[in-house]
Amino acid sequence: MLNVCPACGLYRADQIVEAGEPGASAASVVVCPACGARRSFVRGPLLVVTGASGAGKSTVCNRLLGHVHDAVLLDADILWRPEFDTPADCYRTFFDLWLRLCKNINQSGRPVVLFGAGIGVPANLEGCVERRYFSTIAYLALVCDDDVLAERLHARPAWRAAGSAAYIAEHQQFNRWFRAYGDHQPPITQIDTTGVDAATTTRQVAAWIAATI
Repeated sequence: MLNVCPACGLYRADQIVEAGEPGASAASVVVCPACGARRSFVRGPLLVVTGASGAGKSTVCNRLLGHVHDAVLLDADILWRPEFDTPADCYRTFFDLWLRLCKNINQSGRPVVLFGAGIGVPANLEGCVERRYFSTIAYLALVCDDDVLAERLHARPAWRAAGSAAYIAEHQQFNRWFRAYGDHQPPITQIDTTGVDAATTTRQVAAWIAATI
């Protein structure tokens, strides 16, 4: 919607954004880089709940469905297709597609809370052309001890193929990356799910969403 100029009809993802007053849903302006036509849009936030496979993202998302009314909750995996598997460019088409979808949902007045693994690595989003349409991207990572992560992955059904030594090692490494992120920018808030039941983690994530939007 926002990528097509209603005046000249040009499609450009790199519209010029003039930010409005600071706020969760700041009214801003996009300017067509070809004809200079201006129109207002909602430059709202994007919330990302991330973590390694087995950290608890899907469990929390499912528990929150129907209980969060000020935001739209989505699982990033619902759009995944083989053609997006492009590690050479860090899966840029996939991430730009998600940002484009989320910015259009924002125009309804409700931000998106996006649950996903790789989408929670700031470098994967912050350099995307569609990033300019968000007032901020807030990141929350679910983390846990390596042995707990391995136990959860081993417990998954066989069809998910999550119990191999290679898969577990890969996601333990990813989990450690989040735990070691520290004071880098942009910040990633962490919730440790080790020894914590799903209901408690869900309440913590819900509180973070409420405080962030």
